[in-house]
Amino acid sequence: MTPPVFLDVDGLTIAARQTAGAAPGIVWLGGYKSDMLGTKAETLSDWASREGRAFLRHDYSGHGESGGAFADGTISKWLSQSLAVFRRFTEGKQILVGSSMGAWIALRMVQELRKAGESRIAGMVLLAPAPDFTAELVEPVLTKAQKRDLRQKGFFEEPSDYSAEPYIYTRALIEDGRNNLVMTGPIDTHCPVHILQGLADPDVPSSHALKLVSLLPADDVTLSLIPGGDHRLSRPQDLDMLVRTVDAMARQAG
Repeated sequence: MTPPVFLDVDGLTIAARQTAGAAPGIVWLGGYKSDMLGTKAETLSDWASREGRAFLRHDYSGHGESGGAFADGTISKWLSQSLAVFRRFTEGKQILVGSSMGAWIALRMVQELRKAGESRIAGMVLLAPAPDFTAELVEPVLTKAQKRDLRQKGFFEEPSDYSAEPYIYTRALIEDGRNNLVMTGPIDTHCPVHILQGLADPDVPSSHALKLVSLLPADDVTLSLIPGGDHRLSRPQDLDMLVRTVDAMARQAG
């Protein structure tokens, strides 16, 4: 395993792994409380190495090998870190591959890069995309107890299907999420977008992906609905589809 490199972003140490190779490069953006050594990221890393294609991944603060506390994280902070890593370690055209919350980060990155006059994104692959999840998926179903915890403690906990430790949702995360919403109107990515969505996803319903597609009217958008696919999309057939999707987009962009 190649050791990570570290980048200081606003006083926090952010860990990244980079493989040199051909453009367009692939940039992996993981989900909420996942790290860059997960199954999907590792699968893409292996594929990129075989293909001689550049590949970049990193851990947000409070995740994996990066510094900082998970509970201190917000979309704005994780977005800032992702942009810093992107600008430091990539050159030329790139394809953003965002999983769950990573899809939200990816969509916000495109907005911020274009605002800064940078147009290096050649395509996007979004898996079980969860843009605006704090406002769209968390806030509408908060219980009285969770609302009370947010008011009194500043956070609430929820059991996780993917970890022995509970998920923590903070008031800061939810309030900051409102400043980063992307599903409030048409979204212009100025690049092809391919969405992979499992039909058996218990965390992000397929209706959320359909809503996202409806907000991408100006771009070439493909939506692949995967029967039996859950939120992880880490079955062998899911990983094969992910690789084929990224490979096809890279070849098209190259």
